[in-house]
Amino acid sequence: MYLIVGLGNPEEEYANTRHNMGFDVVNEIAKRNEIEINRNKFNSLYGQGIIKNEKVILVKPQTYMNSSGTSVRSFKDFYKIEGNKIIIIHDDIDTPEGKIKIRKLGGAGTHNGMKSVVQELGNKDFFRIKVGIRKNRY
Repeated sequence: MYLIVGLGNPEEEYANTRHNMGFDVVNEIAKRNEIEINRNKFNSLYGQGIIKNEKVILVKPQTYMNSSGTSVRSFKDFYKIEGNKIIIIHDDIDTPEGKIKIRKLGGAGTHNGMKSVVQELGNKDFFRIKVGIRKNRY
């Protein structure tokens, strides 16, 4: 079973902004694989399904970005998911806009959501998909 988590902010003011790139990617994965993300658990919206013969849980934490790790840890512990089956998707200002980077290990950089995930999991042993966004010009 894989845990795929998109980082974002639940407030309406952040909908369709660069800061919710993780939510947008998870929504697209759900759409393409006919998985409904309409259940609530661990301060998150989530859905379960099958992608390429693998069970997956798609998660959008509904906490503030700085606390995203609590939801990730709760799902990991409840479903007993190993780090190599956890994928965190988030926006990244250091990746060129429209590009992605996939990393197995690494730090959280300046991303507060990733800092929370690393802190809550107690390690950096999980996959990250960094989606490049435009840097704020102001």
